[in-house]
This record gives sequence, C-alpha cells and structure tokens, in this order.
Amino acid sequence: MKPCAANILVCRDPQAVAEEAAEQFICAAQRSVAERGAFFVALSGGYSPRGTYKYLASEAIRDQVPWGKTFVSFTDERCVPPDHEESNYKLVNDLLLSKVPISPSNVCRFPGELPPVEAALQYEQVLRYRMGQDPRFDFILLGMGQDTHTASLFPNSPALNESTRLAVENFVARLNAYRLTLTIPVLRNARQIVILALGKQKASAVRDVLQGPTDEQAHPVQAIRPKNGRLLWIIDQEAASEL
Repeated sequence: MKPCAANILVCRDPQAVAEEAAEQFICAAQRSVAERGAFFVALSGGYSPRGTYKYLASEAIRDQVPWGKTFVSFTDERCVPPDHEESNYKLVNDLLLSKVPISPSNVCRFPGELPPVEAALQYEQVLRYRMGQDPRFDFILLGMGQDTHTASLFPNSPALNESTRLAVENFVARLNAYRLTLTIPVLRNARQIVILALGKQKASAVRDVLQGPTDEQAHPVQAIRPKNGRLLWIIDQEAASEL
C-alpha cells in the first residue's frame, strides 16, 4: 500500500525553508483570527523548526502575527523542567516567545517537571478547557527524525495505538525514557499541518516515507494525515535529494 499523496515544497536551503514555514504560519494566523477570532497553534522542538522561530521573531515580520489572539501549545516534550536545556518549551521560548508580544497566559506547555502520567493528564485537561472536548488546532508545525518519528511518536511505541486521549506519556524503549506527546487523533484533527525536513541525513527517511509503502508503526510520520485539513511538507534540496 502506497502512502497518501502529499503536497511537497522543495526549497533551496534551510533559510528558504524557514521563511516559507513562517509565511505559512503568518497566513494561518491572520486567516484564523479573521474567521474565528483566535489562532490555536502547536509547536515542536528539535532542529528543523529553529530557523522558522528565529525568522518569526525577527523585526521584519513579527508584527504580522496577531500575537494577542494567538494561543501556543506544544506537540511534545521531554520529561524535564521548563528551564532545562533539553526542554522544547525552553527552545521555543528562547527563540520566539520571549521576543514577541504574547501573553504568558496564552502559552500552554507540558508540565515536564511532573511525573509523566500526571503531566500528560494535566496537559490534556488544559487543552480541553481552552479548546473544547475535541480540540482542533489551526496550525501544527512538526519536524521528522531520521527514524521517521514526529512529535514524540517513535517507531513501535505505545502512543501510536492511542485512539481516545489527546496527550499521553510515551515510553520509548530505544531511549529508555518517557516522552510526552500529542496523539495521532488530535494531530489529524488540525486544519493545517506543516512538516519540515532538512539536510542530507534526512534524505533516505523522506524517500521511505513519501515513496515507500505505508507502515505507520515503523514510520510514525506517515500517520499524520489530516482528516479534514491540509498537509504540507517543506524540505530543502538536500532532504529531497533521493526523491
């Protein structure tokens, strides 16, 4: 079985990827606020989105985002405090949130300092309080690891089988550690998802995911198929080199 067709935008280099992803973010924010009065977004950590966050925080474009009506959540988190160097929240806060006029009350982070089960439950409760019982993000920004994981949905990990929860603690055997992650149902419910992939080291994974057979347990990023929304891959020429 072949994976579903995806919209793929190949950019010349990582900076072009960052700028295009930022433009997608801005357009989604402006449209969401115009149509629904608020912009709900879920952001990722990792290497790939860093350039996007830096560009969104730049003086040239940061005022194009209606930050006062933007509500930021996170796709996943490590089980660490928010000031830990491995924290996704810290990364996004350092590069973006601390540099734009967004209220701290508009930011919902995973409480990674709590025990994993408690952290996931608390995060899910806050999401339902803010967004209703069936949350629908306007925009989700994801990356993809060399092993084709996305968010903290790792190959053959328990969270891939979750069908009712919004967020769970996910034990990753390869890391011998828990991660906190949004689940496939809430990711698929988004209006728009952008997946970033950069560099030659991602080329074989991009090829396997986009041109190989579908195996969501082996390649979790293949499970990211919006049920009533738009999916766009933005990759650089090196990541696209084996397509």
